[in-house]
Amino acid sequence: MTAKALLEGGPDDLAGKLVPVVPPGKELKIPHRGGYEHYKMTPRHEHSQEGQVTVYQWWERTEVAE
Repeated sequence: MTAKALLEGGPDDLAGKLVPVVPPGKELKIPHRGGYEHYKMTPRHEHSQEGQVTVYQWWERTEVAE
């Protein structure tokens, strides 16, 4: 079973979303609207419809070089 993360902060259409943590680690890099949204693991957990999930906090956006 793949671990899931609850996204906190960042773009409105990503905030509150559950996403797979692939590869497992302390940071997530999510492709979004021509760039990447970066999230870092927090020590917090929330209960979701899929059980306990780790909360990841948004910390920056990077653009994709063309």
